[in-house]
Amino acid sequence: MTVTIRPAEKRDVPALAELIEEIERFYGATDTDIQPLEERRSQVEEALFGAPPLASALLVEDGTGDIVGLAAYSFLWPAAGSSHSLFLKELYVRDSLRRQGTGARLMDEVRALAAARSGCSRVEWMTDRDNPGARAFYKSLGFTESEGKIVYRVDSA
Repeated sequence: MTVTIRPAEKRDVPALAELIEEIERFYGATDTDIQPLEERRSQVEEALFGAPPLASALLVEDGTGDIVGLAAYSFLWPAAGSSHSLFLKELYVRDSLRRQGTGARLMDEVRALAAARSGCSRVEWMTDRDNPGARAFYKSLGFTESEGKIVYRVDSA
């Protein structure tokens, strides 16, 4: 199947809000865990198109115009020295397109974005230790797991 990878546009907010539910379910969320659709739409619009935007996204669009994947990222500072990095928060491709090179194309596009941005020294991302599919995917692209960092997480409330 032919797909197009492009930056998210404001017109994509409804489709992205629906894809976010699919991603949440992929990670094990149940009906009671899922935010109402209008709340998701509002949060997607604020994150990607607010003033200032909190994040950016590349979208995978299939031949029928459906959004079937995304790479959500932000630039962070500082990274090495006084440079900054591109932090890939989410890479997701709908199951029907996995193992067809779409994820690898998304990673290439993310790396190209970082390379094109002056002062960006690296791309960083995480995956769960209990996600063998993601770990195998990144290994197949030649990426090695980084040792030494421990992730902390606390709710904002």
